[in-house]
Amino acid sequence: MRYVKLLLILISFKSFAQVVNIETLRKSTDSAKWSGSVSLDISLIKNTNDIFRIANKAHVQYNDKTNLWLFVNDLNFQKVEGNSLVNRGTQHLRYNRKVSDRIKWEAFGQAQYDAISEIDFRGLLGTGPRFKLSENDNYKFYLGTLVMYEYERASDVISDRIQKDIRGSAYLSFSMYPTETISIISTSYYQPKIDAFSDYRLSSNTSLLFEIFKDLAFKTNFNYFYDAFPVSSSIPKTQFELTNGLLYTF
Repeated sequence: MRYVKLLLILISFKSFAQVVNIETLRKSTDSAKWSGSVSLDISLIKNTNDIFRIANKAHVQYNDKTNLWLFVNDLNFQKVEGNSLVNRGTQHLRYNRKVSDRIKWEAFGQAQYDAISEIDFRGLLGTGPRFKLSENDNYKFYLGTLVMYEYERASDVISDRIQKDIRGSAYLSFSMYPTETISIISTSYYQPKIDAFSDYRLSSNTSLLFEIFKDLAFKTNFNYFYDAFPVSSSIPKTQFELTNGLLYTF
């Protein structure tokens, strides 16, 4: 089945863009090899403050049952009275190759920036196996164990701050469909430095969908992120995001 998604965000709390949850973007394609979605939101609000917001999300996937290519572009910029509250962007390209019914080999590249977290540029290259732990179509579990190279350059606030590290990236993902109208998708990541396990990142993304009518669902999404050693001491170690909205597919 081919999906085109329109997501209307209703509520948003503190946001971030550190780890891309690819599991929420993988689509089963019974007949169509290509699938994806794209959205562009622009807001200009004038009240007691001048508020400007622009957000662009694009996702394109090609899947021929043996090979899967996935591209994600996510840009978000928000400014209030000349001060940037959110200024981030991520581009992610991932390739999966089917090895057996239970094993796939993954490789990915990612580029991102996040002005609020003082990240001028972060580049990632990684590869490793992905294991299918369950055969039940209503309860799917996956385990990924990857190794990645990370290049990180801090913003001008911190001069000459460049890091080049090798990190592990282990994730556990599950998709559950307890009824025909309820879907739960969750992925948790653990990403330590190979030579210093005390320097690690934890993240979790969980989406809960309730079908209202055919092709229309209410969606709640929660992101959690923890970085043991953020770019600077002024950046909180813990960040989170909660969004509610409507999801229309056709």
